[in-house]
Amino acid sequence: MAPIPSPSAQPDDTPGAYVGLASEAAERRARGHGWSTVRSLPPGAIVTMEFRSGRINFEVAAGVVTRCWVG
Repeated sequence: MAPIPSPSAQPDDTPGAYVGLASEAAERRARGHGWSTVRSLPPGAIVTMEFRSGRINFEVAAGVVTRCWVG
């Protein structure tokens, strides 16, 4: 039987720290902290619920991050 792959490590970061930042600044900060995928979404966007290691998600309204979560 094949071994179960272990997910890559997530960057040590606090998602709440991105709330209130301009979306461009938040993306630069996230990439600088090691996130491989940075996703910006409008409020109420329909998204898939699969967990993706190394991904950080921003909900952006009027150019400002209003919500942030990983996966």
